[in-house]
Amino acid sequence: MKITMPVAITAADAESRIIAGRIVSWNAEGNTSAGRTMFKPDSITMSKNTKLVLQHDTTRPLGKLVSFEQDAEGITAEFKIAKTTAGNDALEEAATGLRSDFSVGVDVESWDNANGVMAISASNLIEVSLVTEGAIPGAEVAKVAAVENKVSETSQEETQSTTEGEQVSDTTVPEVAPAAETVEAAKVEVKAATAPYISTIVRNPIVDKASYLEHSVRASLGNDTSKMYVAAAADVTDNAGLIPTRQLTTVINGISNADRPIISSVSTGALPDAGMTFEIPKITVAPTVAIAAEGGTPSETDQNAAFVSVDVKKYIGQQTFSLELLDRSSPAFFAELVRQMEYAYAKASDAAVGAALIAGGTDGGNRTLTTGALAADFVADAAVSIYTNTLGFAQNIVVSPDQWGVLMGLVDSSNRPIFTQTINPQNAGGDLTATAVRGNLLGLNLRVARNLSGTGDNSMIIVNPDAYTWYESPRLSLQTNLISTGQVQVGYYGYGAIATKLAAGAYRYMVA
Repeated sequence: MKITMPVAITAADAESRIIAGRIVSWNAEGNTSAGRTMFKPDSITMSKNTKLVLQHDTTRPLGKLVSFEQDAEGITAEFKIAKTTAGNDALEEAATGLRSDFSVGVDVESWDNANGVMAISASNLIEVSLVTEGAIPGAEVAKVAAVENKVSETSQEETQSTTEGEQVSDTTVPEVAPAAETVEAAKVEVKAATAPYISTIVRNPIVDKASYLEHSVRASLGNDTSKMYVAAAADVTDNAGLIPTRQLTTVINGISNADRPIISSVSTGALPDAGMTFEIPKITVAPTVAIAAEGGTPSETDQNAAFVSVDVKKYIGQQTFSLELLDRSSPAFFAELVRQMEYAYAKASDAAVGAALIAGGTDGGNRTLTTGALAADFVADAAVSIYTNTLGFAQNIVVSPDQWGVLMGLVDSSNRPIFTQTINPQNAGGDLTATAVRGNLLGLNLRVARNLSGTGDNSMIIVNPDAYTWYESPRLSLQTNLISTGQVQVGYYGYGAIATKLAAGAYRYMVA
């Protein structure tokens, strides 16, 4: 079993602030995260870099190992406590018996099953924790020493194990001054059934009736590992409610995202800083030039211009929840709430631009998309129409997920894909794949838009991006406390406007 734990590195403290005691007792049985467990004599290899942490949280170091001794009973050790707020609290809690026990976190290398007990014969020490109640009986704080505002003049002898084959520190242990005040920690009875911990060992593979049956059979045939798994599974069943269910902060979301493929297919601009409408000048009549006879009258056509009026819209969503949920839940809740509201904003604004393309775009006429030739015909007609009416070029195409599938499925007379260039580069009609919602269709930038649907009318739109522009403000959020109900309202909103500059710059796929 391999157990890995992160180790935080902290600087050593020069003053002598000691917590000492037995950190493990050999052959003492206790309940840990691996079930019933005991350590055989000399089964833990010590490390000179061992930290003392709080309740097995390696991100909360209290001090560092300065000396240890292994004997026939177990391992005793002394830890120098850092001059931090957490260190001061640890000294006080150990001295008053609030946290009176040690617990070890180890990397298990060798073990066997002894009548349902995990008997560890070889392991590496990862960390030692100061805990309220230890898993292994006898692992107790024996001495708490603190020095206030002075340095002791004597030192404590270094103690190390001399057991043959044992790995010990190869550096001189720092001198430890005797305490100006020594306080015997209060002894409390260790309840072996609580505070289980070795570390996050491999999960029990028994998760359902089938796996329980499998390991029961293996156990009956003498498999010690399966015996341990069956015993642990039975122990969990007997202590329902005492095994915590962890909830991860990773959120599964298959219904929304921040993609805006339709907006990405038109041009964009910054929204003016004031007003709920704004205007864009547009040439409606252009000057003319013509051939004139000698002395003849020049061609004269007055240039005319008008203004395209653009309405600014507000896109807003709201969530109402209790103060308790905001104050007492994980910080991940509020971050995820804002993220989901951003996704909703993206969907609404993208749909608004899609509606404008459909309302202003040119009807592409009755057609079906059953062959590659018909797809090419649709693109060709759109290119001609858009250039004729806007003097610009068709550059982008947005399609529904269903039409995306139809296009990928089009094949030639030999059943070779037409628009999947990576599979069949011979046709080279485009490059569409099932692993990307962006691609190329006959030279057009293709994007898949979930705001479009089906394979019927308006399921494909070809666009000259200069003909339509989406203007947008920065996104804003508003939070209000409702005193009368004890709730919180959060609004997420922004302002946007879609300007149809040249309506014929969009060409719509139409079935009827």
